[in-house]
Amino acid sequence: MDLAKYSLQDLLLTALKSEIEARDFYKSLAGTVENYFLKDRILFLSTEEEKHRQAFEKMFQQQFPGQGLVLPEKSPVPLPELKFAKETMPISEVFFVAMQAEKAAHDFYTAISGYFPSDSEQHKLLLYIASMEMGHYHLLNLERENALRTEDFEVTLPMVHVGP
Repeated sequence: MDLAKYSLQDLLLTALKSEIEARDFYKSLAGTVENYFLKDRILFLSTEEEKHRQAFEKMFQQQFPGQGLVLPEKSPVPLPELKFAKETMPISEVFFVAMQAEKAAHDFYTAISGYFPSDSEQHKLLLYIASMEMGHYHLLNLERENALRTEDFEVTLPMVHVGP
């Protein structure tokens, strides 16, 4: 991902905006899910994205002390948008969209890490968050595979994933 034309300030603000949008997306998605275990996993992702937001906010304040946090209305860096049509989109497709966003976040944070010396806390934190995004990707992939196997049953059996 080539980010050379963007300032570090724009990149960190984009990261913040991305984490806020991801947090809100997962929180909203959890509200539509009846399966308790799946709902907990999705809420876990929302909580993770909030922690990432806090980390990026702290990083922004360290890099740009005294500057106010003003998030752009539209991200200057093109990243996949997290959206779903509640009534019409199967959960497997929602997970697929979220997986693409998590992969893009991984690539984005890995690229931003190059703005910092490799032995710096910022560089290490960005790579750590990037690896967490791939963890989210794999969690979503697992749930997507489950959904693809059971989607037809979810309408009538919301606890279908519960064992004996």
